[in-house]
Amino acid sequence: MPGTWSERITYNPLAGDVLMTTDSLDIHPHEESLVGGAAGIYSQEELRAKLWKADKTGKPLRVKLGMDPSSPDIHVGHSVVLDLMRRFQDLGHVAVLIVGDYTARIGDPTGKSKTRPMLTPEQIDLNAQTYINQATKILDPDPAKFEVRRNSEWLEGMSFADVIRLTSHMTVARMLERDTFQKRYSAGDAVYIHEFLYPLMQGWDSVCIESDIELGGTDQTFNNLVGRDLQAANGQESQVVITMPLLRGLDGSEKMSKSLDNAIGLLDAPDEMFGRTMSIPDQLMDEWFTLLTDLQFDAKAHPREEKARLARWIVDRYHGDGAGEMAEQEFTRRFRDHELPSDIETIDIDRTITTTSAQLVTAVGFAQSGSEARRLITQGAVSIDGEKITDAFITIDRLLEDDEEHVLKVGKRRICKVKST
Repeated sequence: MPGTWSERITYNPLAGDVLMTTDSLDIHPHEESLVGGAAGIYSQEELRAKLWKADKTGKPLRVKLGMDPSSPDIHVGHSVVLDLMRRFQDLGHVAVLIVGDYTARIGDPTGKSKTRPMLTPEQIDLNAQTYINQATKILDPDPAKFEVRRNSEWLEGMSFADVIRLTSHMTVARMLERDTFQKRYSAGDAVYIHEFLYPLMQGWDSVCIESDIELGGTDQTFNNLVGRDLQAANGQESQVVITMPLLRGLDGSEKMSKSLDNAIGLLDAPDEMFGRTMSIPDQLMDEWFTLLTDLQFDAKAHPREEKARLARWIVDRYHGDGAGEMAEQEFTRRFRDHELPSDIETIDIDRTITTTSAQLVTAVGFAQSGSEARRLITQGAVSIDGEKITDAFITIDRLLEDDEEHVLKVGKRRICKVKST
């Protein structure tokens, strides 16, 4: 079949299917509300036909979203796609959330300049435990509209012969159409065979759950279109693929990601959510208002006031009405009035073990390693009792030899009191 994946968006229904040709169909009344904010639709005519068919038959569409538990947290960037999935649910369709416990063992190479380390089954299970509770902060958990599947159900039992048959549907030339592989291959970097299997595995998920529609970010376009071809090759009507824009993270450039520390997690505390939202660059506000909220961005308003309005909305959504206003009051008290948080934690430090400033930052959990602590200190992000610490190896035993509490601050929002034991 000629053309690139992105060009192959023509409708190919099964022989004898009841769907009419799409040029004879009127625009569906819910079409605009479902795809108005989409970045790509493969294809809108097929979606229209599926929506009219669902109305005619009374059979809800199966709307798929796959998420690999590569980390334990879902962030607000994920809500862009989850919100669309919820809109389908509200129209009576079924959200099928695929927890990619098996594909996570490989790791999606999307956007990666190098091979992602494979996770162990234990790490994956630990991460997956929190996914459903987080997703249902947005999705309707009604069993009639919500289905959760782990792709180990069908992938783990595949024989080697099954895998070979699956790979026969994909050529190396097609795989190398993917930007990630192209760039690495051209640069002479390693591209491993197991990474070629990932799009096939994700596409096979669509066959196994008989997906009608698959949702994803624009970075998932290649993977999702593979599912269309695999369904057609296995006698199923191909799914419609709808991709949504990727939300840029707090750094203002990269897509939101926990691994880049530019994300706001759905489980973050209200104060943390509010403070991190207030830190976004001004140029992101229109994008965040559009992708995350039902509010209109006021470009004429003062940027700080618009950020505060955005931050209140986000906190209210995940923590309940009024939580945003309380978080704003705490933020103002801490950063405008230069007061300490009202709920600041006191951490006991064993001064026989913790002897340097870098060890102190690590001991309280504000750095994951000594090297990270030293980097924070050399960047001027650490202070004790308001005095900036610039030497990662300075001894702190004299500071902690009394029985007083001392305020340790790392960055703008990580604050605690430390006391020696």
